[in-house]
Amino acid sequence: MLMKSVAIIGGGITGLTAAFYLQRRGVPVTVYEATGRVGGVIQSLRRDGYLAEFGPNTILETSPKIADLIRDAGLESHKLNPDPKAEARYVVRYGRPVVMPGSPLGFFSTDLFSYKAKLAVLREPFVSPRRDGGEESIAQFVIRRFNQEFLDHAIDALVGGIYAGDPYRLSVTHAFPKLKALEDNYGSMIKGQIFGVRERRRRGEIAKDRAPKFSFDEGLQVLPDTLRTHLGSAVRLNTAVIRLTQAAEGWLLDLQEAGGGARAEHGAVIFCGTAPRLAELEINCGRAALPREPEFGAPPPPPAAKLNLSPFSEIRYPPVASVVLGFRREDVVHPCAGFGMLIPKIAGFKSLGTLFSSSLFPNRAPAGHLTLTTYVGGERYPELAALPEDKLAALVGEDLRGLLGVRGQPTFQHCVFYPKAIPQYNVGYGRFKDLMTKIEAETPGFFLAGHYRDGVSLSDSTLAGINIVERVERFVTTGVT
Repeated sequence: MLMKSVAIIGGGITGLTAAFYLQRRGVPVTVYEATGRVGGVIQSLRRDGYLAEFGPNTILETSPKIADLIRDAGLESHKLNPDPKAEARYVVRYGRPVVMPGSPLGFFSTDLFSYKAKLAVLREPFVSPRRDGGEESIAQFVIRRFNQEFLDHAIDALVGGIYAGDPYRLSVTHAFPKLKALEDNYGSMIKGQIFGVRERRRRGEIAKDRAPKFSFDEGLQVLPDTLRTHLGSAVRLNTAVIRLTQAAEGWLLDLQEAGGGARAEHGAVIFCGTAPRLAELEINCGRAALPREPEFGAPPPPPAAKLNLSPFSEIRYPPVASVVLGFRREDVVHPCAGFGMLIPKIAGFKSLGTLFSSSLFPNRAPAGHLTLTTYVGGERYPELAALPEDKLAALVGEDLRGLLGVRGQPTFQHCVFYPKAIPQYNVGYGRFKDLMTKIEAETPGFFLAGHYRDGVSLSDSTLAGINIVERVERFVTTGVT
């Protein structure tokens, strides 16, 4: 009996990782990628002595599975750990970058927060947890457990850096589930941090703020490119899947390629694209149990039902622009000896934040130069993300002059615009997750994985691809989901 093959829609990190491990388990796979490259938002560019990253800049080792992937892909010799001196993280306040405290003692001695915010942290363990089952925004949650200042000057900056989002709209339950779990399980975030250490160790979890981060010698693009090499001809670029039809023994895929239309058949399908693309996908289902050729005299089969995926178009993806600028070291007053700076809206600047890219890893800039990667747009200023490159660079340059003391013109400049950048896990997002679970239960052999479901960070998306493998393999070998 031949092993049923698996179609994977989307050649981003989730799809590539799932394909890589399915192939290693002997399951035939084909990755269908509509564009001419793999990696999705992961983009690395080497030019004029600079190495620019346009999507994520690092991956977090939040699980041992991440380290296993790097080993299994043969990339350990290409892995780069950040410079230990680049641990400092800054938040903008008083019109300048202020170092975020890295310890309780540092928190109470920093001038980043007023004495009222510090007192709010001290009283947080005594704030009663919410037990009515209601869903809160991250803003409501933080104000209730801490205060407005903590939201405006810390959490808003963090939300801008992770989601490019709005803390008054993002759900604490879905966008920051571990914060909600601390309150649910321990009654307090601070108590949970103290008393939950043993449980997190037992699960092998590492908090994102403590997880080791890394990249590769030629940037993060090394990872998807290497996975593609392992997969070989199983990756089909410039091939869009426009329709799925459930058949007696699997799925028929209608494809659109440069040479015209085509059709393929697979035993199962994993959708690893974006929510807007999912909403556009046509899926005809309801014939999975029917034989290919009905018996003579049997009534005609009922028409296939069209799966309604239009609700996924309501998932918000704000636009974001990545602006990478290079400068001579002597033209930047700030030492930039750290990870980067986050900028809360209340600070009054147009950028969401800037990474000190060349301080993190070697060979990101020519000798005597710096690489600064800045993000613009998001829910805060969506209209700015679509500005022409020269205006984007000028806007970012103005912020960098005020915050880092940048002088002169950049020696490197490159911008990338993402019209739909990051899914927003806003209040009410649970209805989308429930719908995904319902679709999988009622449509055997169709699986959903990716940043619209499993978390928006690069490590979340990678783990989504790893974690779905066992379910898919079980289905193609036993027919059980």
